Amino acid sequence: MRVRYCAQARAVENQVYTVISGTVGNLPETENMDVQYAQSAIFAPSDFEFARDGIVGETHANVEMVLIGDVDLEILRRQRQSGTVKQLKDRRPDIYRVEYLRD
Repeated sequence: MRVRYCAQARAVENQVYTVISGTVGNLPETENMDVQYAQSAIFAPSDFEFARDGIVGETHANVEMVLIGDVDLEILRRQRQSGTVKQLKDRRPDIYRVEYLRD
């Protein structure tokens, strides 16, 4: 769940789509990977034009399947310009600017 929550947070913080994917199923001939457990998902920035929960699509946990989701880059562009989450516009580079000291 840690990876999932972090991917959802990065989608909101950076106003991007994020994807998590894992290996599911049995690989008996592969050392240290004989049984895999995972869930794949596609996340959106979770602003008004996106799904309320920020989930574009997700698989069932520990089921071998393919996930396909539509990501609309035009909606993403609009939300970056006029959405409620504006980290990219509101950032303050003056706070973290590196100033070199001269002798």
